[in-house]
Amino acid sequence: ADAHPARAGAAAAGASQDTSALTTPGVSVPTPAASAPRSASPTGATGPVTTANLLEPAAFGPDVGVGRIHVTDRYGDGRYANAACSGEKTLNQTLGGPGAHFRGLMTSPRTDADDPTLAADRVHQVAREVAAEALRPSLAQNFAERLLLEEVPCQDEPPGHWVYGRTRALQLAPNVTASWMGTYEGSLNTTGTAPDDKDPCGGIAVLRSGNHYAVLEVDACLGTAAMDRVVRAALSRL
Repeated sequence: ADAHPARAGAAAAGASQDTSALTTPGVSVPTPAASAPRSASPTGATGPVTTANLLEPAAFGPDVGVGRIHVTDRYGDGRYANAACSGEKTLNQTLGGPGAHFRGLMTSPRTDADDPTLAADRVHQVAREVAAEALRPSLAQNFAERLLLEEVPCQDEPPGHWVYGRTRALQLAPNVTASWMGTYEGSLNTTGTAPDDKDPCGGIAVLRSGNHYAVLEVDACLGTAAMDRVVRAALSRL
């Protein structure tokens, strides 16, 4: 019960998605050169999501050696960063929308046979982001709210089970917002909820910028300050 189910079983669970349109078929690609994050406009993003909107390895320095991080991308459907306590559905099952951009950031070039955005051994998974666009900003906001609600049940678990911490809000501009929750191992869950006086070990974020929305799961063991920095970096790119 102490293990994080999204980490323990996601590699096996990823087999069900459509991978017929992989942008980078199951092969680790060289890390793209880091580009300066674009400033969030007052109205947020417009148009389609591209790989330029996804998080880059530089966001994890100095906590994770940036030169060690491999990036793999694909486009399609699949299980996103939802754990067993929230149902483990695919993005399409949750939102009923089209495909999305999936990006895996890993410290090993070995990827899961069925999903190149998952590390073959989850100990090497740094993070995984799923991002897509909606027809209009109001719909993206609705999608982001629904995705966040999918994770809320994981904030209350029996003592000894891993648990998400309280929801933290972040806003860079109107229509450019994020909500994230830290992950706490079962040994820190003594009351059924996460402790307020301890740092998390990674976490999950739901982001929205204009008509773009995304879910980011951070597997790297980052504390509160580092998680906030990474979520800000992801939101500024989205």
